[in-house]
Amino acid sequence: MCGIGGKISSERENRDLAVRRMLDAQRHRGPDASGIWSDDWCALGHRRLSIIDLSEAGRQPLSNEDGTVWITFNGEVYNFASLRAELEGLGHRFHTRTDTEVLVHAYEQWGTECVRRFRGMFAFGIWDQNRKRLFLARDRVGKKPLFYWRQAHGGDRFAFASELQGLLADPEIPREIDRASMDAYLSWGYIPGPATGFTGIAKLLPGHWLTLDVIPEGLRVRTEQYWSLDYQPKLRISEAEACEGLREKLTEAVRLRMISDVPLGAFLSGGIDSSIVVGLMAQVSGRPVRTFSIGFAEAAYNELEHARRVAERWGTEHQEHVVRPDALSVLPMLVRHYGEPYADSSAIPTFYVAQMTRRNVTVALNGDGGDESFAGYERYLAAQMAERLRRTPGFRALAGGLTRLVPDSIDPKNHLRRLHRFLAVAHRPLADRYGRWVSYFHPEEKAALYGPELLSQLPPKSSEDPEGEPQRWMRQLFEIAGAREVVDATMSADVQSYLPYDLLVKVDIATMATSLEARSPFLDHEVMEFAARLPVEYKLRGRTSKYLLKRAFSDLLPGENARRGKMGFGVPVGDWFRGPLREFLEDSLFSQQALDRGYFRPDVVRRLVDEHVASQADHTFKLWSLLMLELWHTEVVESCPPTAPTPEVAAC
Repeated sequence: MCGIGGKISSERENRDLAVRRMLDAQRHRGPDASGIWSDDWCALGHRRLSIIDLSEAGRQPLSNEDGTVWITFNGEVYNFASLRAELEGLGHRFHTRTDTEVLVHAYEQWGTECVRRFRGMFAFGIWDQNRKRLFLARDRVGKKPLFYWRQAHGGDRFAFASELQGLLADPEIPREIDRASMDAYLSWGYIPGPATGFTGIAKLLPGHWLTLDVIPEGLRVRTEQYWSLDYQPKLRISEAEACEGLREKLTEAVRLRMISDVPLGAFLSGGIDSSIVVGLMAQVSGRPVRTFSIGFAEAAYNELEHARRVAERWGTEHQEHVVRPDALSVLPMLVRHYGEPYADSSAIPTFYVAQMTRRNVTVALNGDGGDESFAGYERYLAAQMAERLRRTPGFRALAGGLTRLVPDSIDPKNHLRRLHRFLAVAHRPLADRYGRWVSYFHPEEKAALYGPELLSQLPPKSSEDPEGEPQRWMRQLFEIAGAREVVDATMSADVQSYLPYDLLVKVDIATMATSLEARSPFLDHEVMEFAARLPVEYKLRGRTSKYLLKRAFSDLLPGENARRGKMGFGVPVGDWFRGPLREFLEDSLFSQQALDRGYFRPDVVRRLVDEHVASQADHTFKLWSLLMLELWHTEVVESCPPTAPTPEVAAC
C-alpha cells in the first residue's frame, strides 16, 4: 500500500518539483521509501509502505527491462503469482517478487485490457514512453483512490495523486470551490464522483481507466468503464450449493489477503461480517489472529462485548479502545486527509482503531462490503416492504395519516422514529424514497438553509428535476442498476454510491493516515459477482438479512452474535453536541469567517442548533455535515501548500 503521484508537462523542472511536493504531502501513505522518475514529458512519484518483497528491488517507480514502460502503483493484486506464471510462459522475465512488476509485464502483453485480469485493490499510473501515453486505472469497486487535475482551456498540464492533499501540494493547481459539489455533499454527506470539492479536480471512477496521449494538438484524455456489477441472470442453484459456493469463494478471498511479508491482523466489530472474516483467518492461520475493536462509553453504541465473544471463540490476541469526546481533537487532521467535505462521523473511531492496530501490525483485514452484497442494511427490507405497500389501493392517503399518528423521537435508534421515517416517504418511487432515507438535508430543507448568493451559484432546477441535481444523480443509479428486484436495485445503488464515496473513502483515509493497509475479502470482485447473481430470497428471507451468509458460516458465529440485530458503526455525536462539543460546534458555525461566507441563513442554522441542544429534535447529521464543511474551509481551502518539499524526498 502506497501513495502515488505524477504529472505531465513539458516544463521539467517545475513538474518534478511538483511531484516531490505531492510525495511529501502523502508521506503517511508510504513511510518506508520514496522515489521519483522522469523524462521529457512525464514525472512519476511513489511513497512506499513495504508489504511484499521488502527488499530494495521492490522500490518504485519500476520499469520493464528496457526502461520504456514505467509504473507507480498503490494497492495489491492478489492473483499476481498466477499471472506471473502465465506471463513467464509467454516469454517475460522477472527480477523481483513484487506484484508491481507483474503489472508492468501485463501491460506490455495485453495493453489497457490487462486491468480486467487483476484481482485486488489498486490505483496505478503507467507511462508508455514509446507511445507518449499515460494509463491510469482504478480497481472495480473503488478501494484505492485516484484523483486527477487537467489544466483548463486545453493546456498541456495534467497531474494525478492518491489523495487530494497530494494534488493540492502543487501550487499550480487552483483551489476553486465547486458549489454544485457542495450542494451534493449536503444531500449525501459525501461528494459523488467524478466531482470533488474543487473545480477542475476529478475522481477517476471505480471500475474505470483513463488514457492520456501527448499529441501535437496538446493532451487527449479519455476515460472508459471496464467493470460493473451484473445482477442477471440469476444462478439456479439450491441453498446447499449456494452455501458451498459462497464458502469456497470467501475462504479463497481471505486466504489471498493473508499473503504478506509483514504482520497482519483484523478489525473486529462483533458483527456478522468481521466475525466471519476472523473465523476464516483463524482456520487458515497457523498462529492466533490479532484482533482490534473500538467501543464507546455510551451503551447504545458499544459493541465490545460482542467482539470479545468472537475473540474468545477463536482465541485471538485481542485489543480494545474506548472512544470519548476528547477524541475529536483529531478532527482538523482528518479533515486535511480527506481533502474534500466528508460527513460520516464514524471516521473518528475508524481512525482510532486503525491507529491502535498499526502499533501492532501493518496489514488488517475487515468485513467491509458484506452488507452491500448480502442485504445487511435495514433499508433493503424497507425498500421491499414499501414497494409492496405502494401497490395497495389508497396506501398513500393511509400512510400520510399514519405518519401523523406515529410519534417521532430524538433517539436515532428508536423504533417508532424509524417507522415514522418509513411511512413519511414509503409512497414515493424507489429512487426517491431511498434518497430521502439516506440524505442529510432534503431538497426543501436546503432551499430554506441556503443564502441568496449560494442559491445563485447552483445549477438552475428544471421541471424535469424539480428537486435538483443530487436527486437526479440518485435516480440515474437506479436506472442503470440492471436489477429486476427492488432489493437488488437498492444494493446496486449502494455499490455505486455509499460504498465507494463514503465507506471505502473512510477506511482508506483512516488506515493510510496511520500507514496501515486494510484488506476487504467481501469486496473481492468474484465474491461480489457470485452474491449479485444469487436469488434475492437467499440474501433477504422474510425479515432475516444475510440469510445465506449466516447459514453458510453458522459454524463460525457464536449464536448470540448471529441472532442479534445490526447495530451499525454509529457515533454518539448527537449527545456530544448537547454536552462537551456544544461550544466547539457553536464557535465553528457562528464564527465571523463562517458568517462572512454567506452560504447559509444564520437564523436557520441557529434554529437547528437550538432545537437540537434543547432535545426538541435530532439534527445530528445536519449539524455534523455543516461542521465538517466549515472545518474543510479552514483546514483545506484556506490553508497554503508547502513552499518546498522536505529534503528526505529525493529522486531515484
